[in-house]
Amino acid sequence: MPKSLFPAASLETRQRLEQDPTLKLINDYDWSTNPLGPIPEWPESLRGAVRLMMLAATPMVMMVGPTGILIYNNAYADFAGNRHPEIFGMPALEAWPEIAEFNRTNIERGLARESWALRDQELVLNRHGQFESGWMDLHYSPLVGDDGFSMGTLCMVYETTERVLAEQALARSEERLSLALSGSALVGTWDWNVTENIVTSDDKFASMFNLDPLRAGLGVPIEAFLAAIHPDDTVRVGQEIDQALKDGASYRSEYRLLAADGTTHWVIASGRPRLGSDGVATRFPGVIVDVTEQRRISEALAESELRFRTLADTMPQMVWSTLPDGFHDYYNARWYEFTGVPVGSTDGEGWKDMFHPDDQERANTIWRQSLATGEPYHIEYRLKHHSGEYRWTLGLALPIRDSHGQIIRWFGTCTDIHETRLVAEERELVAQELSHRIKNIFAVLTSIISLSARSRPEVKTFADELRQRIYALGEAHDFVRPHSHVSRPPENQGSLHSLINRLTQPYGEGRIAFTGEDTQIDDGAATPLALLFHELATNSAKYGALSLDGGRVDLAGSHHEDRYHLSWKELGGPSIAGQSENTGFGSRLITLSVEGQMRGSLERLWEADGLRVEIDLPVDALRRSARLT
Repeated sequence: MPKSLFPAASLETRQRLEQDPTLKLINDYDWSTNPLGPIPEWPESLRGAVRLMMLAATPMVMMVGPTGILIYNNAYADFAGNRHPEIFGMPALEAWPEIAEFNRTNIERGLARESWALRDQELVLNRHGQFESGWMDLHYSPLVGDDGFSMGTLCMVYETTERVLAEQALARSEERLSLALSGSALVGTWDWNVTENIVTSDDKFASMFNLDPLRAGLGVPIEAFLAAIHPDDTVRVGQEIDQALKDGASYRSEYRLLAADGTTHWVIASGRPRLGSDGVATRFPGVIVDVTEQRRISEALAESELRFRTLADTMPQMVWSTLPDGFHDYYNARWYEFTGVPVGSTDGEGWKDMFHPDDQERANTIWRQSLATGEPYHIEYRLKHHSGEYRWTLGLALPIRDSHGQIIRWFGTCTDIHETRLVAEERELVAQELSHRIKNIFAVLTSIISLSARSRPEVKTFADELRQRIYALGEAHDFVRPHSHVSRPPENQGSLHSLINRLTQPYGEGRIAFTGEDTQIDDGAATPLALLFHELATNSAKYGALSLDGGRVDLAGSHHEDRYHLSWKELGGPSIAGQSENTGFGSRLITLSVEGQMRGSLERLWEADGLRVEIDLPVDALRRSARLT
């Protein structure tokens, strides 16, 4: 029994027809196992309908019988995606389980001989390995047999997914545009029908041009809008519009509008003509933006920039600025006057070559440190003058930060300190000479005391002590005398710890150990402190811990708000039987230094393992505020 839909066709005709893969599939399908049975047993009306469907270009599918056996053409096979060819010949409810109820209704309506259509019907189908929404126009009609009854339902499928998605995207875009325009008091739109010379606009555009919104919405000649343009801009704007119409190019123009109250507003109009097939503009849509406030801000910024540059150029210092990464992009007139270099030649990294070769690495290192940490920039270096000599300059810079603390710019100055530096060096020479003479006076005093003691053996002990005190004063003077950048001692030289180390060197390395918190001192405090520690160390060397080989002194310092406390503790010395009398000159000198000159307190504690001295001082007494009271 032949299985082909075209049993009377020649072999050549059948081979040509079966080039359609779905038609070949229906001929090769084993219909004997299907509820429809073999093709020759189908009603002629069904076979004729199938032949018509299989050769159609429109996606078509039949749901035959009460179970809706699927028979479809090649166009529907493309629509079915990955579900083809598995679903061919299957009941519709099994083939598309995700829309089973939808198809059940359609099968029943088709068997009831109904015809109907669904437009942009959304169905969620698994056609490509995952569920996704698709939209389609569906046209249903019954498959009526010779007996007048329906054998099933025929459906023509027109997929509209791309159009629906495009329309939805367009609707969203138009909605966003509408919201943006309605939410802005600065933007208006127009559409000029060039052929009929009618301009329609939204309310904002109309109000900018002093027109009634209702009238402008219906359309008015363009001359009604041009009347609101400032007289000084009218000719120019007209020429720019004519040029855009002639070239068909984008139009952009900034001009002034005169408001009904006489105020002036700046606007920027942008648009592009739409050309007909003959190259002549037919429409000219566009938007207009009120930029009055931006213009005001721009002019204010320009004025501020002018004031800054004027101020910077009138300053005696060289002024410069950089971007956050250190790129130099501005120098004032003083810089170019001082260096004599062409304007712009030191932008970027070019400024480095202006330093003395011996200062370049140091200056760059400090600058990079400031850029990395945001710390202020402070340095003295030699800068090349236009005369060719290098002059000493003080460089200072501070970062400018935004509201979030991020550095947005650096501003700095260079100040010529060459003469000041030379004067300081001359002053240093005088200070060194003066210091040398003062130390000579100490030496002369020491010699006089020694000579006097030779003739008076009974005062030798006193003379030795006096010489040691004068030595301590000499050490204190040398420690705190004024210094310049040339003679400035190492870092921490002005600290209490450094003074103690210097005064106690004669007693042996490490025998007097300082621990705890250090503090800075000046010349006002150095002298009484030198006498204090000299007396304590001398007495310890005579009678206390330093008189024995294994003895030592622990000296600890600590801050307590506005007080500074020192604790002198002797260890490893002779045993102490009891409290000693403090009636000697040295004891009175210590008391005078601490309590009188430095406004502090001193307590001696004669403990069994060694003397302990507690000294409490106001912090301000360690600075130049200390005075004899």
